[in-house]
Amino acid sequence: MLIYLFRITHNAIRNRPDDEVRGQLRYGSEESWKRKHPVGRDIAGVDVTMILGVDLAAGVILGLDANLWDPLPMGISFYTKTADIELTQETGWQVWEKNNRAGNKRTEARSPTNLETVVAFTPDRLIDYARLERRATSLHLDPPLRFAAATAMADRALPDETQSRHVLEQQFALTSEQILDIIGGRNRLSVAVRGGVAEYHLEQQLTGAPGIASVQRLDVDAMHDFDVTLDDGTLLRVECKNASPKISADGRFKVEVQKTRASKGNPASRFYAVDGFDVVAACLFSPTGRWGFRFGRTADLARHKTYFDRLAPIQPITDDWVGSLPAIKH
Repeated sequence: MLIYLFRITHNAIRNRPDDEVRGQLRYGSEESWKRKHPVGRDIAGVDVTMILGVDLAAGVILGLDANLWDPLPMGISFYTKTADIELTQETGWQVWEKNNRAGNKRTEARSPTNLETVVAFTPDRLIDYARLERRATSLHLDPPLRFAAATAMADRALPDETQSRHVLEQQFALTSEQILDIIGGRNRLSVAVRGGVAEYHLEQQLTGAPGIASVQRLDVDAMHDFDVTLDDGTLLRVECKNASPKISADGRFKVEVQKTRASKGNPASRFYAVDGFDVVAACLFSPTGRWGFRFGRTADLARHKTYFDRLAPIQPITDDWVGSLPAIKH
């Protein structure tokens, strides 16, 4: 383990809230802070690099995202709340998101979602955190996926990483990192994978949720994505789509509801029929950085201006869209 350690203190700070603690990224003299300080890494991937704030008084360690904090912005401070430290003392492991904004040392936020994931833990879970950081670094996990991975470890550690290789690694004769590099370098693959990830998160959120009796993922060409049965016996055909990262001029989210291409000689085939499914589940990850969903009834969606039996390709996510599938009008 290669660890960059920084002290966290509980000293009162002028013009800062009383319920904060502060860590300071400081090595060497102030003159040396002006140059870049890239984070050291093991190119073989054996050793893991971690950036940790240590609260000696509370016995709590704060883990910063080593992907986002490279290079190290020497001379700046990072803050957290006393309540988070106290909760970590009680539970041993806490995960939260904090805003990430531009500052004096940089013109843009470190994270494209303006959020970063922070993990706090007690010393007995240092090895668990090292495993999390190694996985997050090797798979290039962005803040939302890092949050999900860290949350999953709240009550249990990741399995020892000497486990057998994934079946796709064996079939392709590639490592997981090489497969991800291929996906990341090809736009269509990235779009397809992002859609599959959204469907996965939707299935996880719907399964066992209040008011939902069963969830069936179809994975059949030319059909909707899920059949969902509510507790009252209502069957809803659900199509999962990713919301646009760009917000409309009126401040609303929007979602593209159309296929990637039309059939030859039939331009209308690119647009969904109004009776093709009952509900659109819009994944809000792109505009918000969180794997949340809003649900809209197909019957309420705007129609195509030319093909009246088809849906318009861009749909605004209005106040009629709800955050829970059982809450939708049917």
